[in-house]
Amino acid sequence: MPLVLCVFVMTVARGQVRYSIPEEMTKGSLVGNIVQDLGLDVKRLKSGRARIFTEDSRDYIGLNVDKGTLLVKERIDREELCAQVSPCSLHFQIILENPMELHRIDVEILDINDHAPVFNRKEINFQISEFAVPGARFSLDSAHDPDVGLNTLQRYTLMPTDYFSLKEQSRNDGTKYVEMVLQSPLDREREEELKLTLTAFDGGSPQKSGTIKIDVTVIDVNDNTPVFSQSVYRVSLAENAAIGKGVLTVRATDKDKGANGEVTYSFSQSSGKDLDLFRIDQNTGEICVNGLLDYERSKQYELNLEAIDKGGLTDNSKVLIELTDVNDNAPVISIISFSSPIPEDSTPGTVIAMLNIKDIDSGKNGQFKCLVNSDLPFGIKSSSSNFYTLVTDQILDREKMSEYNITITAIDEGSPSFSINKTLTLKISDVNDNAPVFQRQSYTAYVMENNSPGVSVLSVKAHDMYLGANARVSYFISDNDLNGTPISSLVSINSESGTVYATKSFDYEQLKSFTITVKAQDAGSPPLSSNVSVKITIQDQNDNAPQVLYPVQSGASVVAEIVPRSADVGYLVTKVVAVDVDSGQNAWLSYKLQKATDRALFEVGLQNGEIRTVRQVTDKDAVKQRLTVVVEDNGQPSRSATVNVNVAVADSFPEVLSEFTDFTHDKDYNDNLTFYLVLALAVVSFLFIVSIIAILSVKCYRWRRERMFYKSGANLPVIPYYPPLYADVGGTGTLQHVYNYEVCRTTDSRKSDLKFLQPSSQSVLNFDLSGTRTVPKQNRNTEDVSAEVRFLFVTPTVLLTVSPSIYTESLAKVAFLHYVCLVCLTLASTAVFVMFSGCMKLVFLKFTQVC
Repeated sequence: MPLVLCVFVMTVARGQVRYSIPEEMTKGSLVGNIVQDLGLDVKRLKSGRARIFTEDSRDYIGLNVDKGTLLVKERIDREELCAQVSPCSLHFQIILENPMELHRIDVEILDINDHAPVFNRKEINFQISEFAVPGARFSLDSAHDPDVGLNTLQRYTLMPTDYFSLKEQSRNDGTKYVEMVLQSPLDREREEELKLTLTAFDGGSPQKSGTIKIDVTVIDVNDNTPVFSQSVYRVSLAENAAIGKGVLTVRATDKDKGANGEVTYSFSQSSGKDLDLFRIDQNTGEICVNGLLDYERSKQYELNLEAIDKGGLTDNSKVLIELTDVNDNAPVISIISFSSPIPEDSTPGTVIAMLNIKDIDSGKNGQFKCLVNSDLPFGIKSSSSNFYTLVTDQILDREKMSEYNITITAIDEGSPSFSINKTLTLKISDVNDNAPVFQRQSYTAYVMENNSPGVSVLSVKAHDMYLGANARVSYFISDNDLNGTPISSLVSINSESGTVYATKSFDYEQLKSFTITVKAQDAGSPPLSSNVSVKITIQDQNDNAPQVLYPVQSGASVVAEIVPRSADVGYLVTKVVAVDVDSGQNAWLSYKLQKATDRALFEVGLQNGEIRTVRQVTDKDAVKQRLTVVVEDNGQPSRSATVNVNVAVADSFPEVLSEFTDFTHDKDYNDNLTFYLVLALAVVSFLFIVSIIAILSVKCYRWRRERMFYKSGANLPVIPYYPPLYADVGGTGTLQHVYNYEVCRTTDSRKSDLKFLQPSSQSVLNFDLSGTRTVPKQNRNTEDVSAEVRFLFVTPTVLLTVSPSIYTESLAKVAFLHYVCLVCLTLASTAVFVMFSGCMKLVFLKFTQVC
């Protein structure tokens, strides 16, 4: 069945909106757009945590905060919700916070024709005397249609209509009922039983109906019907009437006598559900309470009475029972919102909680007043009907009172009155107005060098006089730089305990102390902090052995101190110089003589390391003396270093030289000398081969040019003769020989330098080979030892001056002469270089040993 949905929206003053929707709408159907109808914004709905508050237990309407629309949350059955009450409406509140807002929403549930008229019985049986006169009335069952308005019961029809017709009657409340009226006398002999059909129609579209069968049995004799004393009985009854309490007694009379005059009483089935709450004595007509009555559920009850005599004649009447309210319900307090804790600096008038208080009783029984403890700094205000707000009315102080138990009391005005209490526990939160305070103004910590990374250095502690987050202190290290090194690479801190840890192993020799700044910050808003300076001092550890600076220990040569045989007691031989990079007692050095060739001849100063003679030197003492000195620091455990000192007891240098000659390094010198000799020979051979190739190439080129000249001589023109440009310096017609000599030095006999100089003219080729050996001069005890060797390398340079007229004839001789000169030059240079290298090697070796 198609359903046309019409939603009516009506905006009411003070934030009230009314909607109308039909019943039986599917879940999720749109009810209305409160964003448009209330002039709100979706963002406001979200920020205010919009929600629906209803005083009923069931929520039929839901709120879509994202779209600002009201949706059907649960199927709504108007008949179940409101029964016959019309109009049927749902009332609820839309609540917004920050700031607090209330908007009343009324949703009217419109009836749809979803129920057909229904009779409580399927069949009605009448026994009517044949003497019944036309106009006799017979009460029929009323059909029940839970719909309202046009959709409820509208009319009845009776078929067939030969004997009976219908007469509709209206009650005071507007409801209708029908009676069957006899139109023509009955004749049992003609028709003993009649079959009728009563049909009830509603006014819906499409129209719905319900039927009931009526069986009429015609009897004789009894020609008088019972008659009630009143057509309508009215009575008032308190809602707390106990079960069994008598309500009233009805009475019907029958003019007949005997059995035909005996009347019995009963409730008509048309009374519906009310039959369960009351009962009637069929003989006496007394009506009593049979169930629990509730004024809040139903304020009035209607009972249909029927009086039947022995002959089957009946009369109908009605009983209207009005319930009176009794104060049987206490007020109910519902907490809509509650803010706890609140800060101690909250201003008076701050909303703490929003309450909904209601009493379902009516009149004075449903009126109440709301109170709060008078000795507390709080008050309660009424914001709208049944809604109250709990607010502060004084300045709060957490240090005086950190928690309040607020008792809210609601008392109705009934007699006797009912009251209810609701206790709220409100905590006062601290305001962060004090920074953490360190236990000390500054801290000093000591840590031993070579510590393990992660070792605890010290712990700092700061306290805050407040509680909660404001008293929760966190610790941080200000990340400054120490000579370009971040502090975070040296130490770290536990943010909760304040323990400072070393993040690396410290070295006292590189870093002796540094200062960091520790910040303690609480968790308040805004957070407060304070700083403290922490100085961390690195303590020295004996982790470095002494280092001997003099005498220098070298494996290449032997260093000897010379002591003349005429030295007296206490003669200073030398001094052992050592240092220790540690500090304090770890750097205090002591010197001890560990080994000596003659322990009775020398001693070592314990503190200064001076080696002196302890007796007169004699001729019997060995020339060569070796001392082993141990240098030891004062650390725990101590570290030491050893140095060997060679002492020569002699008056002359040759004696010292012969005694301290050490040829352990001859092999190295021989290996180096062999390498240099092979290298020199390879270079000379390479130059010789290159020279031969160059000369042959030039000669071949010139020879070819001469051949070409002679072959083309007959064809050449006559060329005038010009004097040669070449001069014969000696005047003999031979070649002039020029010899150049140069004296050079070298710093090492194993090194040689080969220098090529550019010739001074086109006809001169100069070769300059030079080598120099210089032995440094050394002074010791006024004795000079020096040696200088000079060698002359003779480099012949041949100057060739050739006249063009004799060039061809002397070509072979000149070439041969060149070959011979080059070979001789090569052999002579090689021999001289070998001899020079050998001699210089011996001289340098001797000189080195002596020094």
